[in-house]
Amino acid sequence: MKVLVAVKHAVDHNLKPFVDATTGQVDLSQARRVINPFDEISIEEAVRLKERGLVTEIVAVSIGGADAKDSLRHAYAMGADRALLVETDVRLQPLSVAKLLKVIVEREQPGLIFLGKQAVGEDYGQTGQMLAALLGVGLGTFASALQLKDGSVEVTREVDKGTQTISLQLPAVLTSDLRLNEPRFIKLPNLMMAKKKAIETLAAGELGIDLANRFTVIKSNEPPQKPGAVQLASVSELISTLRKAEVLQ
Repeated sequence: MKVLVAVKHAVDHNLKPFVDATTGQVDLSQARRVINPFDEISIEEAVRLKERGLVTEIVAVSIGGADAKDSLRHAYAMGADRALLVETDVRLQPLSVAKLLKVIVEREQPGLIFLGKQAVGEDYGQTGQMLAALLGVGLGTFASALQLKDGSVEVTREVDKGTQTISLQLPAVLTSDLRLNEPRFIKLPNLMMAKKKAIETLAAGELGIDLANRFTVIKSNEPPQKPGAVQLASVSELISTLRKAEVLQ
């Protein structure tokens, strides 16, 4: 069975982007970009399935500029077999990404399609759901465990009150949560070999998809600053402070 994994070249989650006071928009122009951590989890899960003999080929797909090849090489170093870049300099919204991925899925015919549950930075968390709807296949979001069976996959999902286990007929779309696995450490020789591997490139504009944005971000704001903590000397001072704040009567 073939597995397709969507890989986003995202803002490094260790960095804190800032809001441009002039434009009211988040400034990502100078932000370092790396593989989206939830997509790295997806690659790891696909590789583990292949190591168990349940998967024959792993195809990593990214949509973005030429710099997205760095994340595809990361996927190669983890164990992907092929890499494909749908190249565009347009900043795409989830529906456009889902439509482009649909074209690739129909071309590759994978049994499983992995995406991260969300992309750090935008945090939309919508692409997997939209892709499953466009393909007309089953969807398992926020996957924390999975088990492949004959023609189906059993998925344990993270939900508000715990976990939920569902069974999906293949092909199916899965979105990876943090608890699905811990990605492996990549050895330097693997990274060096990944640089020599081919990355197929397609122009997004030639795939016949309407990439127009459906919504506009009007304004972004920094979160309000919280007051600093104060160390109190005694319980009586704590009670007095709470009463002044009208927390206690």
